[in-house]
Amino acid sequence: MTHSLYSKFILGYLVFGLLGFVFIATFSSRMTRDYLIQSRANTLYDEACLIASSYSTMYQGQPQDLSDASPQLRAVAQFLGAEVMVVNRQGTIIVDSTGGSRVHTVIDNFDPTAIGNRSYSIGRYNSLFAEDVLSVSAPITGNYNTYGYVLIHLPMSQVKDAQNGVLNILYITSFLIFVLSSIILLVFTKTVYLPLRKITVGANEYAAGNLDYRIAVHTHDEMGYLANTLNYMSDELNKMEEYQKNFIANVSHDFRSPLTSIKGYLEAILDGTIPPEMYGKYLSRVISETERLHKLTESMLTLNSLDNRGYLSRSNFDINRVIKDTAASFEGTCDNKNIVFDLTFSDNIQMVYADLGKIQQVLYNLIDNAIKFSHHDSTIYIQANSRYEKIFISVKDTGIGIPKDSLKKIWERFYKTDLSRGKDKRGTGLGLSIVKEIIQAHGENIDVVSTEGVGTEFIFSLPRSTNL
Repeated sequence: MTHSLYSKFILGYLVFGLLGFVFIATFSSRMTRDYLIQSRANTLYDEACLIASSYSTMYQGQPQDLSDASPQLRAVAQFLGAEVMVVNRQGTIIVDSTGGSRVHTVIDNFDPTAIGNRSYSIGRYNSLFAEDVLSVSAPITGNYNTYGYVLIHLPMSQVKDAQNGVLNILYITSFLIFVLSSIILLVFTKTVYLPLRKITVGANEYAAGNLDYRIAVHTHDEMGYLANTLNYMSDELNKMEEYQKNFIANVSHDFRSPLTSIKGYLEAILDGTIPPEMYGKYLSRVISETERLHKLTESMLTLNSLDNRGYLSRSNFDINRVIKDTAASFEGTCDNKNIVFDLTFSDNIQMVYADLGKIQQVLYNLIDNAIKFSHHDSTIYIQANSRYEKIFISVKDTGIGIPKDSLKKIWERFYKTDLSRGKDKRGTGLGLSIVKEIIQAHGENIDVVSTEGVGTEFIFSLPRSTNL
């Protein structure tokens, strides 16, 4: 059987209240009683000492008329709520505060030293009282002699009444604190429990595949942050799911076209539709379509490797030399269209710290695109300039350009503009995605400036080498 977090919190709250009551009823009750007894005993003992000091000049152990002392004893007894008496050394009561009702009464086994080092005793004082009393005694002395004792007896019922009064205050105060502490429960319910339930419902919806569900928690705290994070996660998962659908559709489309061509050409050869003297021509087309499939597969594998972190193998190299070598590899293609390169470098040697193979791939893709979308008898401008701690590389053509509404989409995988579909039917739509992934993996940026019918320029940065 599982218990919710809220029920556990309620249980803890009730246990806290119960333990608090038990603590007050036991420890606080005992401490209050001990404190009141000690406090009352000290007060009674001080009064007994004052009375004893005043009696020491009147009473010297001889039979005397002490009726003048009775009013004082009654006043003190009434003030203290106790019974006051004077006894001789043998324990015979000489004067008391009850109007003489106990005068000449002998206290059995009278021994004021029996309490030891304590200043009080609790009990019935040798059966003198019918209930427990708090008793203190002070000696009446004079000329280094002890003539008697002043005894003060306070009923323990008064101490009990005072204890109950203090405990009642503690109980009421504790109850009010317990009630006020329920505010914590309300705050917990509003700020933790209810948002957590909404988050749980949202998580269950996401697990069931409903990625459009929104968790309605808008607080500016950890719960709100968690809800926003889960909402963001659902959005990203939704985008990923949509991307996967588009990816599968694009891959299927791009694979279907060359496979259909290959199948058609081979079937035509087998059934004799294509004469033997034409085999070479159509087999070349089959090889071309096969190369297209191979290029598409390689591009997909490259993107998959780019998705894995830590794939870069950085080193220091001269970016100028890499640009020259990459441009030289397109010599045959450029001759067919009579395209020339204009290379401009700010320095003879410009060292960068990057992955040589990946940067060659970036340059190859950008130059390849520039050649594909350039007119015959045109020029492609490639520049490398140093600025502060960066090297900026630019690849610019004067070709057909990119439509304005396609500029933000060219980085998407498998995306092709309408112009590129007519110009480059064999493209995979993955080249610029690969370029951007590589540049971003280096912690750098790539931008594009293009005007339809005028040309396109790609500019990216690389970190300058620090080992110069």
